[in-house]
Amino acid sequence: MKSILGIGNALTDILVVLEDESLLKKFNLPRGSMQHVDSEMGDKIWHTLKPMGVQCVAGGSAANTITATAVLGMPSSFIGKVGNDELGSLFKSEQARNGIKSNLLTGRAASGRATVFITAPNVERTFATYLGAAIELVPEDLNPEFFDGHDYFHIEGYLVQNQSLVRRALEIAKERKMVISLDLASFNVVNSNDAFLHDIVDNYVDILFANEQEAEAFTRSEPRKALDIMAKSCDIAIVKLGKDGSMVKQGEQYHYIEAYPCDPIPIDATGAGDIYAAGFLFAHSHGMSVNECGEIGSVIAAKVVEVIGPKIDIPRWKLAKDYIREHYGLLK
Repeated sequence: MKSILGIGNALTDILVVLEDESLLKKFNLPRGSMQHVDSEMGDKIWHTLKPMGVQCVAGGSAANTITATAVLGMPSSFIGKVGNDELGSLFKSEQARNGIKSNLLTGRAASGRATVFITAPNVERTFATYLGAAIELVPEDLNPEFFDGHDYFHIEGYLVQNQSLVRRALEIAKERKMVISLDLASFNVVNSNDAFLHDIVDNYVDILFANEQEAEAFTRSEPRKALDIMAKSCDIAIVKLGKDGSMVKQGEQYHYIEAYPCDPIPIDATGAGDIYAAGFLFAHSHGMSVNECGEIGSVIAAKVVEVIGPKIDIPRWKLAKDYIREHYGLLK
């Protein structure tokens, strides 16, 4: 069975459901925004929320993807950096529990955390992210042996704040002839790193994931045309359309993938794109067609939006696996 290695910001997601916007105003967080905060503000938010009984789960874009590939049965490993603290221990234990082979280094700063404020009535998400130790990961930390024995390499766009780290990781992966996938992560990341992202997509990336806003930022075109442009730079391009499904293109082969229905309704989109990527890569590793890869990604993405946070519970995983087993002959 083919295996996958991921690299990304090792963050713990701190999830809190709000009845109103008072906490957003207290921390000066515009509703629906994604803000980076410093250690002082990060600590202030954490210590304010901790007594509220918030939900803490190991997160980060690439880590979410690698967790889902591991649950699907694909041998999965992860590279990241955490602090020597409670949240770092939580991150390590969650990865171990999910069967992930972790290469988690210890940094000087506190563990990174992404606080997710979920507000009614439309479950809009507001992020306050403190990168902490995660941002201390540097090229010198990349032991080439971490990459040995893996067939796929998945990287999140959020890492481009350290371009030398990203380039070194991609060089090692390409030397080993790994299939390289990139999730563009956020439209503001794309806007701030346009030239660098185009360079690495042209020279290293085989499979490129983007949502509508990221695709538009990357190509300066509307999503359908953006897909065509992206597909000229890599082997497979995917534009995720949320509740409207996804589009996939490989060469001249185009497919529209309908969103798999939720039961009963979506309540939180946290991690949906990451989980879609996991399903896609898992199916691709089994030689499935690109439209089937997109369909399988859609099946498991539909399950994560039924719960709060980026982790699918056991009953929903069972339903997703049963469907994949019955309709695609995988997971026998």
